Amino acid sequence: MSELIKFVEEENKATKEKFPKFAAGDTVNVHYKIKEGNKERIQQFQGSVLQIRNVNTSGETFTVRKISSGVGVERIFPIYSPNIEKIDLVRKGRVRRARLFYLRGRKGKAARIKEKI
Repeated sequence: MSELIKFVEEENKATKEKFPKFAAGDTVNVHYKIKEGNKERIQQFQGSVLQIRNVNTSGETFTVRKISSGVGVERIFPIYSPNIEKIDLVRKGRVRRARLFYLRGRKGKAARIKEKI
């Protein structure tokens, strides 16, 4: 049984290596496959990474937040999902925390994240 788990984890490691390294505070553009009936299209979701959970496990996820029409929208993506086509790193943010939940209560200029130089 442990051989099967090792095989899956090795396969997942190869999947993760095709994405850029990113952390909380970074702005990413996630290209996600959407299936509607028998059609398939790619939808982009661009926003700030609030957190990354369960790092280096098969259940690793990351949360991305964006403001759409004045309403905050958050989406949780599993890093090993076959529906993620690609992840573009738009900009690196400079933050001092691993979880940026304080951004939920802010809007406008107060919700900005400084850029890492």
